[in-house]
Amino acid sequence: MGLFNKNNKRAVVVGLDGVPHSLVEKLTADGTTPHLAELGAASPFARMTVTLPEISAVSWPSFATGLNPGGHGVFGFTELKAGTYDVRFTNSADVKAPTIWDRLGRIRKRAVVVNQPSTYPANAINGALVAGFVAVDFDRAIMPPPLRAKLRALGYEIDVDTVKCREDHDLLQKQLMTTLAGRRKAAAYLWENEDWDYFEVVVTGTDRLQHYLWDALMEEAHPRHGFCLEFYREVDRFVGEMFARARDAGAAFYLLSDHGFCGVEREVYLNTWLEQEGFLAFDGGKNDSLAALAAGSRAFALDPNRIYVNVAGKYPRGGVRPGDVPAVLAEIKEGLLALSHNGRPVIRKIFHRDEIYDGPYAASGPDMVAVAHPGFDLKAHLGKAEVFAETNLTGMHTYDDAVFWSAEPPPADVKITDLAKLVLANY
Repeated sequence: MGLFNKNNKRAVVVGLDGVPHSLVEKLTADGTTPHLAELGAASPFARMTVTLPEISAVSWPSFATGLNPGGHGVFGFTELKAGTYDVRFTNSADVKAPTIWDRLGRIRKRAVVVNQPSTYPANAINGALVAGFVAVDFDRAIMPPPLRAKLRALGYEIDVDTVKCREDHDLLQKQLMTTLAGRRKAAAYLWENEDWDYFEVVVTGTDRLQHYLWDALMEEAHPRHGFCLEFYREVDRFVGEMFARARDAGAAFYLLSDHGFCGVEREVYLNTWLEQEGFLAFDGGKNDSLAALAAGSRAFALDPNRIYVNVAGKYPRGGVRPGDVPAVLAEIKEGLLALSHNGRPVIRKIFHRDEIYDGPYAASGPDMVAVAHPGFDLKAHLGKAEVFAETNLTGMHTYDDAVFWSAEPPPADVKITDLAKLVLANY
């Protein structure tokens, strides 16, 4: 068992991926989550705004670094390969600012970080790091290497099979429970066997359940509603376990989500809209890859809601002169704000780059980010014939309904970029 220096200040962070403040209010009020209710009785849960786009690949680095994407360099799960229109997945090397555990390592503090997204492949750490999704190789997700065999023996899984579980909800239910159980076992093992000054563990299953079963979670008559409540009771028990451990260790305790959630009515394909409105064209009649983007194109989108002007000198077939960029953005903004479906406006707000990003990497970010009204899930998927389509997902992200808890009430209008400073104040 690790020997803990009681004179050292310590902090524990539990992340609940995608859990909205509004849902926490509901589940604590109706008795589903008594441990969360106990936290809420001691100090109120805060509604928190996250960085944009409102996805895990962006939000978790924003939490860990205390910076918006212009400061840490990650703007999405995907980016273009330099000098091309080919898309690649981002990874831990794209996080270009020091994290909480990086900073603690510099002052010889030890950290245990379990399942935070955008940490794959796992880098060396003064402590232990188990990367979160997207992690395609189990061994490259874990540092130090001797920990890999132990986690395998504990039945640890990084994530559910998101492809199969999207179609097979019986499998989803099974894998949600087994993955959470493995996460709990790993947290218990690392708590007892690692000396640590900072301990963080993130639950991903909450996000997965809500993407696939938001309707079941919200509707009592749904046949899977009982399972959704059962899963949240298990998540709540885990929160209670972690809080009790933190309390007994004399450590500060924090809980957060990385974005909110709401129901989906339609997916909305931004590249299809750009194509139909004359901003985007493809060579050879194939619109299923940006690699076929035609030279006359003025704009394109990357998932989920990032819009880029095809600027000359910046992109291989860019034709928009830098001086014409504001006019192109104004035209796109006007068109998107006028977009409607069955009489309902689709776009809630559009942010220009300089409104939401600052820092050394801001220029690499999208020229604008569109935020939809609840129910319209913006996507940059290619090859779609229509702008609107039904989806077998039932839940989507929101940016202004994340949740945060600490024993001391946080600043008013708390943002996810405020949290690293709060955590590091313990040291």
